[in-house]
Amino acid sequence: MTVVSVSMPEELLERIDRFADDHGYTGRSEVVRESARNLLGEFEDARLEDRELMAVVTVLFNYETTSVEERMMRLRHEHDRLVASNFHSHVGAHYCMELFVLEGQLEEISSFVGKIRATQDTLSVDYSVMPVDEFGPITP
Repeated sequence: MTVVSVSMPEELLERIDRFADDHGYTGRSEVVRESARNLLGEFEDARLEDRELMAVVTVLFNYETTSVEERMMRLRHEHDRLVASNFHSHVGAHYCMELFVLEGQLEEISSFVGKIRATQDTLSVDYSVMPVDEFGPITP
């Protein structure tokens, strides 16, 4: 097996170590391998391919980190065909929430979520994806 070096904050490393201990993993490498497999497999659901999808993406960040808000606005405009709706809200004393409603294909949604996750200083990125055709035919 190839050995790699990864930089991460000490707090995250401590959380990984606690998680490994609490859940019976042999060590942090096993946790990181499983996390990577899960992340890479998130959008590999064959049931979602070639279908029109709807997604809701929620992003939480510290409002004092203005680069995150600017990046969210830039992504919103770069993907205006994909983003059906966008909502910004203040949460608590120091945070903002950005909510995106997306309509498109799996590859587009996956790319959009990946760009949000790659944005430095986001605190949380959560999403759900569902086929629009699961709601049945539209009747007048």
